[in-house]
Amino acid sequence: MSLSSANIIDVGDVLVVGAGLAGLFTALKLSPRPVTILSGQKRTKGSASKWAQGGIAAAMGADDHADYHARDTITAGAGLVDPEIATMVANDAAARIADLAEFGVSFDKDAQGQLRLGREAAHSHNRIIGIRGDRAGREIMATLIARAEATPSLNFIEGFAAYELAIEDGRVVGVFARPADKTSLAGPLLIRARAVILAMGGAGHLYEVTTNPNAANGEALAMAARAGAHIADAEFVQFHPTALTGMGDPAPLATEALRGEGAILVNANGQRFMPDVHPDAELAPRDIVARAVFHQITETGQAGLDLRPCGLADHLESRFPTVYASCQKAGIDPTKQPLPIAPAMHFHMGGIRTSTHGRTSLPGLWACGEVASTGLHGANRLASNSLLEAIVFGANIAEDINQIVPSIGGARPAPPVTNFGQSDALFAPATARLRHIMTQYVGVLRSRQGLVSALHELRQLERAAQGTAPFANMVLAAQFITMAALHREESRGGHYRLDFPQTSATPSHSLLTYGQLQADYQQLVPEADSGPASAQV
Repeated sequence: MSLSSANIIDVGDVLVVGAGLAGLFTALKLSPRPVTILSGQKRTKGSASKWAQGGIAAAMGADDHADYHARDTITAGAGLVDPEIATMVANDAAARIADLAEFGVSFDKDAQGQLRLGREAAHSHNRIIGIRGDRAGREIMATLIARAEATPSLNFIEGFAAYELAIEDGRVVGVFARPADKTSLAGPLLIRARAVILAMGGAGHLYEVTTNPNAANGEALAMAARAGAHIADAEFVQFHPTALTGMGDPAPLATEALRGEGAILVNANGQRFMPDVHPDAELAPRDIVARAVFHQITETGQAGLDLRPCGLADHLESRFPTVYASCQKAGIDPTKQPLPIAPAMHFHMGGIRTSTHGRTSLPGLWACGEVASTGLHGANRLASNSLLEAIVFGANIAEDINQIVPSIGGARPAPPVTNFGQSDALFAPATARLRHIMTQYVGVLRSRQGLVSALHELRQLERAAQGTAPFANMVLAAQFITMAALHREESRGGHYRLDFPQTSATPSHSLLTYGQLQADYQQLVPEADSGPASAQV
């Protein structure tokens, strides 16, 4: 798209796309530098960060150490975690927790005034720092939003969603945006900046069952890929094993901290099954638990999380109010029955490849949070490392931009005004089809036959989209995940192939570009490029 064909707003210095934890923390760390934060919804809505329940992992206990945290991260990542990144993140954790405390975040403490540290799956020590039980994300976001609103150097543009990067002379110089409550036919708007940070979240909404909000639809990955960025390890999708089923879309989350407190997993017959699957039972790595839960649902009809053996059922309201509220709304009494659960797309380990300081392969573009592939998560994210990753790399990005992009300061134009209405439903049927394809063929269990079928159908949806955002971006993100999964002929971490159940002895990362994706379509599934489009919109 031509830069001259759009209405233009020049915010001058730094543009952060996304108002979740990654975006807000990075913007605050850039203060007093002028920063504009672009959000498709009001800043109090839409972010997956506020839905995080467990907390933030940080080795701050008397018996813990950053080396232990890094080791646990590397072990969980199934051979693909960058040891230097894991060590850096673990070492920086305490300083970033101190930053949040300085911003006003109030963490849970014990009777002696020390941080209350919980345990989650695959952690060797108690190191999960929570806030009001299972309200960590909600409380952190409320605090950071208030802090951002009180910071004069930060400016919000709300109601406009980015759908394409603006490139000039090989450098990212801003984004094209559309009114978030309409299709991209009502636009475009070019928002220019000297440095752009993508912090738009993950890709959970590409799946039928997910714990992510609908704004987490992979659009940032597609935007960066189409502009030429490198996409790393896109096939690695983490399915949270205990989403509460039948309680809405997105599915509410039964936090892993419940299992850390002693809750057990049972099948339809009330039988506990995880001790027969893994020595760590309910606290095994998430991919193992997710597959075990999926298997029990397939074999017995359902799976449940039983809070009664550990006594949590009687204290759920005070200990885990978010889970309790979901149960109340659904008419479920945890003192009388297990909570109905199923695996749900929860976190995307892959994404836009970045450096230690969050730089992408495109000059002028940084990426932070779930949209980035930093090397921390490998093939399977360690529980509660995601919020930590966002704040550690947010601080690194702020430092990097301050060093290499001189601030120009000055006044910025007033943000555009938009009304918040209902989302346009034009592509709703096609979106539902895309989500079904990804769940059926690119979910907990995968095979070549299913992946090729998915790529074929995604190509048809691509034609039907005719470049209209956000749906065209969702399709492209789904294609990257699926193609990368097809290439990886092994099972590792969150990626499990029925036709290749063994893990290769030589771990390797995947790396795809937009051009490579198109070439792979021609080589691997030429039938996907022939014939008329059958998808209906």
